Amino acid sequence: MSDEEHHFESKADAGASKTYPQQAGTIRKNGYIVIKNRPCKVVEVSTSKTGKHGHAKCHFVGIDIFTAKKLEDIVPSSHNCDVPHVNRTDYQLIDISEDGFVSLLTDSGDTKDDLKLPTDENLLKQIKDGFAEGKDLVVSVMSAMGEEQICALKDIGPK
Repeated sequence: MSDEEHHFESKADAGASKTYPQQAGTIRKNGYIVIKNRPCKVVEVSTSKTGKHGHAKCHFVGIDIFTAKKLEDIVPSSHNCDVPHVNRTDYQLIDISEDGFVSLLTDSGDTKDDLKLPTDENLLKQIKDGFAEGKDLVVSVMSAMGEEQICALKDIGPK
């Protein structure tokens, strides 16, 4: 055996899965599901009766939580579906750079500079206008499956 140290390049996170399995029949409207590898909010669920070959099927209609695209999937109700771990975190807005990135203040006092402004025109206008007026803004950041995006805005008064 050698005495030299081994250095490993770690490209993985802590091993926490981006999704967890849940039986298709237990997923309800307003829950979350992964359809075509995209995290979606379920807007409609319909369950068909068991056919002569035995499986009841669940028909899911979901809206992608980042792109707002409508996706559909049909899964036997006894099978497992992937459900994304969805987190929502509030950060205080510090700055908006010219290239469309925002600077956010975390609870621990650090800054988070890796998020782009949202693509939703209405929300984008609210953030830019509120920031230009010098208001203290708190943005809600939705994160799932390794993606993050600003999804809501709160005004906590003037600076």
